[in-house]
Amino acid sequence: GDSSMVLQAQEEMTELKDVFSVKLKRRRFVGQKKGGILLGITIFKCINKGENKLTDCAIHLNNLSEDHCHLWFRQLKEILNGFQDRPKSLKVFVNPSSHKREATHIYYEQVAPLFKLADIKTDVTVTEYEGHALSVLKECELQAFDGVVCVGGDGSVSEVAHGLLLKAQIDAGKDTEYIRAPVRAPIPLGVIPAGTSNILAHTLYGIKHAVTAALHIVMGHIQPVDVCTFSTPSKLLRFGFSAMFGFGARTLALAEKHRWMPSNQRKDFAFIKTLAELKPEECELSFLPLQVPQEDSQENDRKKKEKIRKKGSKDQWQKIQGHFLNVSIMAIPCLCSMAPRGLAPNTRLNNGSMALIVVQNTSRTDFIKHLKRYTSVRNQFNFPFVETYTVQEVKVQPRLKSGLDDKDSTYLNAASAEGNYPWNIDGDLMEEASEVHICVHPQLINLYGVNTDDLESFQATCSCI
Repeated sequence: GDSSMVLQAQEEMTELKDVFSVKLKRRRFVGQKKGGILLGITIFKCINKGENKLTDCAIHLNNLSEDHCHLWFRQLKEILNGFQDRPKSLKVFVNPSSHKREATHIYYEQVAPLFKLADIKTDVTVTEYEGHALSVLKECELQAFDGVVCVGGDGSVSEVAHGLLLKAQIDAGKDTEYIRAPVRAPIPLGVIPAGTSNILAHTLYGIKHAVTAALHIVMGHIQPVDVCTFSTPSKLLRFGFSAMFGFGARTLALAEKHRWMPSNQRKDFAFIKTLAELKPEECELSFLPLQVPQEDSQENDRKKKEKIRKKGSKDQWQKIQGHFLNVSIMAIPCLCSMAPRGLAPNTRLNNGSMALIVVQNTSRTDFIKHLKRYTSVRNQFNFPFVETYTVQEVKVQPRLKSGLDDKDSTYLNAASAEGNYPWNIDGDLMEEASEVHICVHPQLINLYGVNTDDLESFQATCSCI
């Protein structure tokens, strides 16, 4: 070329595990959809921009030879098809009512183009009512898909996860009324955050970012995750990852009664009003502490957990009874913008245990101090009225208060409509009057994402309390 121009050639290496698509690059005239002058090939890869955020990047390799380009194209496609965990067909559920009703826009503007670029076929269902995804999954032929994706908030994701696991029990010929030993979900679940809290997305990706979530799915990043069953003595209520009884559930129940308000206002209103009317729940908690195995170190983790479960006896159960402001049972850390360390920082995605966090009756001032600790790096459990346990089973038995004055009786009756007590399960409201039995099942489902321990730390952005 021109000797007056000095081209600084910089060598760059791209690992094929970071590449998710390859396309032939052509120059076309306006309106031309096929053919065109071949310019080379374009490789699309996933890059980490820091702070847990992923994005896509295009590398253009110029070559005017049809033979050379088609040779490279075929070889690269063959290599990419060899990554077994990468999905080629997905069942997608979009909840158009989530948060600010932006889920449909997020999916079609930010996520669908990446799926198309990666040559992933999709079957999309835009849900029309609560329980729609569950009813579709019950009739769905899951073997036709490599994964299921939910675009919505925590409640939507919880419904899809429950439906996916329920379908697995149906296909395995299990009784779905009461399930003691559930079978694993046959395909992974992907989460595209489009809700208010997006706890599951934060826990899997460390960030609320639709493109990051989509790229984890495209790249086939698989993470086994523990799941809980929530049951009464006679029936299965649902599958889930976390639950709150008391303050966390009362707040959600009040927010659900004010659905006409904008989501953020509704959330803040419910939080402040429930805090102003702070009342303890009287209940009995029975729990089976996690037994740490002392032998058989060569066994894999899952076999260990199953062995522990079989060894559990009635003598190992512990009971505490009293007045509690909040009870949390969580099988995952539950990271979110308000709690950068997680609502349950002492548990992990797949360690076969649950965190039981009990906040005993205390003053409103002390309770607020406890809540404010979640937004910082300080230990939110370092209070005399907060107790934490690592457990594998929990039973919660609400007790009707005796000797109440008229004011407290009115509060109890209004709060517990028809004798039912509210539960917050993964952001979904459930009302149940009888004893609820929660049991953790190790690595029951695969989610698209990464291990929480591998994520970079991220800062809290919420200062509402």
